[in-house]
Amino acid sequence: MNLKEKRFLVAGTGKSGIAAAELLKKQGFAVRLYDGNTELDIQSFYEKNPNLQNIEILLGDLSEEDQKAVDILVLSPGIPVDLPMVNTMRDLGAAIWGEIELAYAFAKGEVLAITGTNGKTTTTSLLGEILKSHFADVRVVGNIGIPYTSVAADTTEETVTAAEISSFQLETIHRFAPGITAILNITPDHLNRHHTMENYIAAKESITKNQKPEDLCVLNYEDEVLRKFGEGLQTKVAWFSSKRELENGFYVKEDAIYRACDGEITEIIRTNELNLLGRHNYENVMAAVAMALGIGVPLDAVRETLRRFTAVEHRIEYVAEKRGIRFYNDSKATNPDAAIQGIGAMNRPTYLIGGGYDKESVYDEWFDAFHGKVKELVLIGQTRDKIAETAKKHGFTAVTLADSMEEAVAVCYDHAKSGDAVLLSPACASFGMFKNYEERGRIFKEIVRSLKE
Repeated sequence: MNLKEKRFLVAGTGKSGIAAAELLKKQGFAVRLYDGNTELDIQSFYEKNPNLQNIEILLGDLSEEDQKAVDILVLSPGIPVDLPMVNTMRDLGAAIWGEIELAYAFAKGEVLAITGTNGKTTTTSLLGEILKSHFADVRVVGNIGIPYTSVAADTTEETVTAAEISSFQLETIHRFAPGITAILNITPDHLNRHHTMENYIAAKESITKNQKPEDLCVLNYEDEVLRKFGEGLQTKVAWFSSKRELENGFYVKEDAIYRACDGEITEIIRTNELNLLGRHNYENVMAAVAMALGIGVPLDAVRETLRRFTAVEHRIEYVAEKRGIRFYNDSKATNPDAAIQGIGAMNRPTYLIGGGYDKESVYDEWFDAFHGKVKELVLIGQTRDKIAETAKKHGFTAVTLADSMEEAVAVCYDHAKSGDAVLLSPACASFGMFKNYEERGRIFKEIVRSLKE
């Protein structure tokens, strides 16, 4: 597509929108910025973003004239693709892009992209570190917190980019074509945005839609949706499994991770050499290793990185030990499946803090995973009554309702004994009480560290 004469409108004035507008301005394109919030202080915005000083900012409802003056609408990930405004502009002939598609139009080099319901950030971070052990110019971008558009213009043919891609970002890709992809797992999430599980699955699977037969897709053999999907893919497929030996692929057996390839079995690493806890993290490791080997990183360099890599912030992150009680921050567990993994990683009796914003999730399988590990569940946020009702249905009666994170931590600290653990693993999004899961996790850690012993 020839972009030279295209007129761009970037929707959203957050981190993603700012990076997209800066990229377009830097490349010399006609671009305007839009935000539906009529209260946005434009002068303050210019002061905080001096690179966008001369860019026109539109607020509130767009006029018909403004809508017609757009060839490409660039949506920030948080903006649904079925909003009336978006539908209208699509009908008027505007192409609907996201930040990933825009960045890919200008970026150079190799791209490795990771999606899935859970484990994306850990896998992307680990992959980035492995790649850095072998390649001189590595970028780690996407849903991990660094907009792809913020680095796209600086990439070269020698650049290798590891990208964490959310289902929201995948809704707006057109030509995005990573040479290596991974779909880690698919479980219900964001159904308030995607409306049906079928839509959500389709968004995740679309990460492969532009791959060529010689490209590689890494898939979880234990995910029934992905197993069926992989069997019909035209690209090369690398499988991983945490539950069985594979004739070809990566798997966990007893206390080690192996690779089987054409009858030859190679031990990748012993699990006790890893700093990551839990079966789900072994899956993340296998996915990252498969991608790294797929692009040519030597196995010795892979092993060296695996031995020194530690958990990412907010994902079963050890915080502190007080009175013999260990505290873990798993604020990134924003859905029940992720929270199940958090519980599974605990090796102590656990006091669990859960609850938050309602994404229309169901919590039955979460309670099934308690397996005598969870001594008490302390609930906060919008979903606390809904989850308490589910607990009652499952016969779990050790439930306390709290009005704040401070109260939740205090209840756990008061009830727990030496040898126990306190785990923040909410199974819900953070909105309503916190800006995002990062703020929720940071506040939890601050409260824990201030506890008197």
